[in-house]
Amino acid sequence: MAREIKNTITDTDYKVFEYITDDPTGWTFGAIDNRLQFAKKEILTAIQSHCNDNSIALAVGEDAQILQAFELDVVKTVVEMNAEASSGAAVKE
Repeated sequence: MAREIKNTITDTDYKVFEYITDDPTGWTFGAIDNRLQFAKKEILTAIQSHCNDNSIALAVGEDAQILQAFELDVVKTVVEMNAEASSGAAVKE
């Protein structure tokens, strides 16, 4: 499954974008991709360590490993972490 994320900015904001890049759309896609790659590496490192430390079979492929990390609560969504924080549970920052 794929999801589309849209954002609308004003003409003035677009002009500001043109001040920093000749390709605002490309810059935006690059920024998103860079942040996702960084987070993926964090998740993959966490699930690999968890599986090795606990003698658990590691799922095959990056997508499967990322899903496994969430299924085993090795990592959590921000919504889940915020809910734990508001209930008084410890949260990783």
